[in-house]
Amino acid sequence: MATIDLTKADIRNAIVKQSTPMLLGITAVFSISLVDTYFVGKLGTKELAALSFTFPVTMAIASLSAGLGAGAASIVSRTMGEGEQSHAKRLSTDSLIFSSLFVTLLGTIGFFTVDPLFSLLGAKGETLALISQYMKIWYLSMPFLVIPMVANAVIRSVGNAKWPGIIMVVSALINIGLTPLFIFGYGPVPAMHIEGAAISTAIARIFTFVLALYVIYKHEDMLLICLPSLSQFINSVTKVIKIALPAAAGSVVNPLAIGVVTGLLASYGDNVVAAFGVGTRIESFASIPLLALSAAIGPIVGQNWGADQKGRVIKSIKYCYSITLIWAFSVTVGLYFLAPSIASIIASDSSVADIASSYLLVVSSSIAGYGFVIISAAAFNALGKSTTGLAHYLVRGFVLYVPLSWLATLWFDYQWVFYAIAASNIVSGIFVATYTLYWLKVAKKNDCEPNAFSFQ
Repeated sequence: MATIDLTKADIRNAIVKQSTPMLLGITAVFSISLVDTYFVGKLGTKELAALSFTFPVTMAIASLSAGLGAGAASIVSRTMGEGEQSHAKRLSTDSLIFSSLFVTLLGTIGFFTVDPLFSLLGAKGETLALISQYMKIWYLSMPFLVIPMVANAVIRSVGNAKWPGIIMVVSALINIGLTPLFIFGYGPVPAMHIEGAAISTAIARIFTFVLALYVIYKHEDMLLICLPSLSQFINSVTKVIKIALPAAAGSVVNPLAIGVVTGLLASYGDNVVAAFGVGTRIESFASIPLLALSAAIGPIVGQNWGADQKGRVIKSIKYCYSITLIWAFSVTVGLYFLAPSIASIIASDSSVADIASSYLLVVSSSIAGYGFVIISAAAFNALGKSTTGLAHYLVRGFVLYVPLSWLATLWFDYQWVFYAIAASNIVSGIFVATYTLYWLKVAKKNDCEPNAFSFQ
């Protein structure tokens, strides 16, 4: 068993053991996006622009799934920290039941609203037709995305990050292996073009679905076969929703902000939209260690808060901030030399590659701020203060990111949007990190939760 007691383990070792499997897993999952971008880019600029339009929406839904997982993980980790394992198992099971019902409804709505949604985002003509081909298949496979994400979050919440990492890696390998086969065809398999990317993703998701449920049931014993009573289910779902809805909304803020900015950049042409899509994908890939830290900090904070060990919570977050700064500096230096080469590998069009490269050179220097935001938000989600986590995302996304980008398009050319994005990362990161440490110190000093500072 890879499960560890996060209330007793050395903090640095706990962060490493929780984040390393997630680093590998998230790297594998994000590589799917890069591989899809690479092979779809070989089909042409319109296909690449179509995929760029889908990125904010698919990321929003993935983020919504992560929010549901955060809600389940928060209550399960704190319940485990309090020593109530049987109750944690009930909460885990009911979270998965609720997620199944919710995602079925959401996927159905999405399937029938593809054209109006992406028309609103600025897609039209052949690009809109390509988006429709891709997204309808994507929506049909959505339950196989959301349910495993919630299951993996629960598995991590009890101190086991190994299995979720393995599941993510193997799923990504399946997806990456099938993507070129279904896009271009080979032997008896016909070329399916952009639809092929969606089909390969669907097949990988089905594998993830089966394996995640097997692990949570057999290895972690956190899944009950019997259905809950109505009162039990309502009680569990109420606890999950209280955290999950703000957490999900917070997770959706970033892709929504990217979607709005994509719409703003659409007036500059398909090349700029395609380049922005390439740039944000590479940026997301560079942010993987920060996402791994945010995945690791949740269970550590939740269990230690449940065990009333607030000092360990503060030390954990400070350590994650330090790692974030070191990684951000490394990324800035690396992309200073490698951004043009990386962008040209993914984007076959030289003009698209040049614009994507300029995006990376500007924005890479600010990813530490983004890291502070997602780590702090994950910590507050684990504490059951997900409205505060949502506030952190809103500060970055809709107080700074979108308004500054909009002003840049009014007064300058598209390159100034990149500077606006960098500024939003830096300012929001400083604000959020300062606030988080202040709130936790007040909580530790007073041995209570300082509601006056919690946004709740």
